[in-house]
Amino acid sequence: MYTGLQHLHSGLAYLALLSLIFVIIYGLIGTLSGREFTEKDRKIAMIAFILSHTQLLIGLILYFVSPLGFSLLTAEGTMADSAARLTALEHPLINILAIVVISVGYIRAKKLEVSRAKFRSIYMMYAVGLVLILSRIPWSAWLN
Repeated sequence: MYTGLQHLHSGLAYLALLSLIFVIIYGLIGTLSGREFTEKDRKIAMIAFILSHTQLLIGLILYFVSPLGFSLLTAEGTMADSAARLTALEHPLINILAIVVISVGYIRAKKLEVSRAKFRSIYMMYAVGLVLILSRIPWSAWLN
């Protein structure tokens, strides 16, 4: 089960990152072109919203079943070791914050009236979320 969750978390990360990049570019184009924000635009933003939330859910499950997750917090010397600190604290905490920022952007866009503001809310908040996510990906483990 653990290995399957690891593979799912890694594989879904590609989809989540690509969808965030696509929605950011799509929202930026929508803002610059001045077109009307439609139901189709909302659904496109919702795809990245759902994928990022699913990624977070799988990551949280993995965090608690993994020998490198929550149990590492109680181990001595975790905060002194940068790789252990990233796995035990920084990666989950920053990614939760990133999903909160993405959620705020999506929910705020649904409440706004002006199309340009809706697009702007989505691409700006999704971009901040993406930067936060990219800053805490364990690149050495992920690319191997």
